[in-house]
Amino acid sequence: MGLFGSVREGLRRTARQLLGRFDEISRRADAPERRSAPVDAETADALEELLIGADMGVAAAGRTVAAVTGRARRGEPLRDLVKAELLSILQGASRTAPPVGDPTVIMVVGVNGTGKTTSVAKLAYLHRAQGARPLVCAADTFRAAAVEQLEIWARRAEVEIIRGREGSDPASVVFDALAAGKARGWSPVIVDTAGRLHTRANLMQELAKIRRIAEREVPGAPHEVLLVLDATVGQNALVQAREFMAAAGVTGIVLAKLDGTAKGGIALAIAHDLGLPIRYVGVGEGIGDLVPFSAPEYVDALFENSWEGGRPASQR
Repeated sequence: MGLFGSVREGLRRTARQLLGRFDEISRRADAPERRSAPVDAETADALEELLIGADMGVAAAGRTVAAVTGRARRGEPLRDLVKAELLSILQGASRTAPPVGDPTVIMVVGVNGTGKTTSVAKLAYLHRAQGARPLVCAADTFRAAAVEQLEIWARRAEVEIIRGREGSDPASVVFDALAAGKARGWSPVIVDTAGRLHTRANLMQELAKIRRIAEREVPGAPHEVLLVLDATVGQNALVQAREFMAAAGVTGIVLAKLDGTAKGGIALAIAHDLGLPIRYVGVGEGIGDLVPFSAPEYVDALFENSWEGGRPASQR
């Protein structure tokens, strides 16, 4: 189905929610007698309400509406104006490619239940499919189920895994994984960390120690710190993100479970409010259902089911 097909399928519920109301707003705004006129207050209010309802956030929705109402239309369809501003928001977040190392070290953080552990294995699978030799590090030693779950998924991904004993020091497991990576040419080393946000002090200390060990063993490590967020929790994901940004130095987002929500607009809120790039999105439960994020394809997928060839779905 390809990358665009995966994202489109994942966002189908969000697009369906946008479908009817956006078509209605657009028909009014794009009527021949109004198409060259500025967007009026009624249309602006309806559009803002719609975007907020898709969980794009108040700030991102407000910016989009302000940009649309502030532009001279010159016959440009409302859909194109909205899409252009949403794309601008997503591309405005830092898109600097993460550095590489020998091996490259990727820390994955997040609250338990977000899909963090499965995302680690899916990320390893993606790297292996691209020709790399990834190694998974099971550093969530406080939850035996996490290690067992990661081992199962690592077998599915056909990648190597380093684990420690239950209750062992997570930093020591990371040390062993980095030593193995350097000795055997495995890269990237993808580290699954414990998701214990409710004990912030302990979490910060643990993540800081892991970072120190990684940097000592591999210059510049960790080269990427990915925060896994559950798309289905909507705006609550922003609260989690701010906590982990302070504790772990997050550099990018993995947006999991995008296929299970009608509020996939959370990607806009993340980019606008946090300034963090979305690196990957989870669009299913299979091992291959983690795909690199593409802002243009994401925006197209939001509107693909409501518009086609310049005509609203209700008129096709």
